[in-house]
Amino acid sequence: MQVFAKIISVIFHPLLVLTYMLVLFLLVNPYIFGVHNIAEPFGMQLILRVFLSSFFIPMVAVLMLRFTGLVQSLEMPDRQERIIPYIVTGIFYLWLFRNLLDNTTIPRLFTSFALGTTIALFLAFFINLFSKISAHAVGMGGIIGMLVLLMSYFPDYHTIAISFQDGSVLEISSTALLLFVLILAGLVGTSRLSLKAHEPMDLYGGYFIGFVGQMIALRFIM
Repeated sequence: MQVFAKIISVIFHPLLVLTYMLVLFLLVNPYIFGVHNIAEPFGMQLILRVFLSSFFIPMVAVLMLRFTGLVQSLEMPDRQERIIPYIVTGIFYLWLFRNLLDNTTIPRLFTSFALGTTIALFLAFFINLFSKISAHAVGMGGIIGMLVLLMSYFPDYHTIAISFQDGSVLEISSTALLLFVLILAGLVGTSRLSLKAHEPMDLYGGYFIGFVGQMIALRFIM
């Protein structure tokens, strides 16, 4: 159970959320990015840029903090250890959002999601000064928030069609996708509790912050 919980925590690491959502957007509707499918050079380059900016570089920065002794563990069980990583990650996310905002080929909806993720990150940083909060829950709450926004404000996305390179199309109800993500969010939360990384209130607060971050971002971007 502990091994399974650690695997889930790694797969759904909060820094991977932006990359996962970009891949989903490109699979569902690559045309809003100006490409015909996700495998085109622009699509792959965009995924690489987002992955490097939102996961790889912040993770390298955290590893450097670990090697210099500023962080005692990569899991950072002490909320005080999370302060500097939150700041470093926030800087990279702000830089990424600014680049997405200036890029006219990036749909506003994904830019809104990137801003919502950044807002949630800084809200989590502020709350972390007083009480520990689950970054994993913040990430999952952000995905839930974006799916709810798609269903509420963009009726064309009530049915999501995922196109593959061989020409086949998989249609999924957005309601079914939301239920699937809710189950995943519960699985991630259960894994964090199983690892004794958080208390239930840390998870509830994280889900709420991730969700609210998307709502705030939509007001600014869309």
